[in-house]
Amino acid sequence: MKVKGETAGKLPSPLYRRIYALVQQIPPGRVASYGQLARLVGCSARTVGFAMAALPAGSAVPWQRVINSQGKVSPRRDGEGNLLQRDLLEAEGVRFDRSERIDLQRFGWRFAARAGESGSGC
Repeated sequence: MKVKGETAGKLPSPLYRRIYALVQQIPPGRVASYGQLARLVGCSARTVGFAMAALPAGSAVPWQRVINSQGKVSPRRDGEGNLLQRDLLEAEGVRFDRSERIDLQRFGWRFAARAGESGSGC
């Protein structure tokens, strides 16, 4: 899988590629949690977060569709990435409640069985 913005010699690891392949299955208007993706590929939620953070600017991977298990956008170090993420999700039709949570029953994506299984994770 080609991730927009990749350069020769700087390809994502096989684990990151599996994570990105799953994220690309999440349709607009739906979300998945870091933990949900982690369980599918066999790694930690934190590793999924690192994979999302490693995406180059302009990537075709819809990183904004990955949220935390509480249904919230996780804060970013720069203080602005979470605002962009919320804006992108709202533009896709995802709604936030007064507590800034997304209803995972309504907007959560359910992957097909065995969607991310492809061997040992991390």
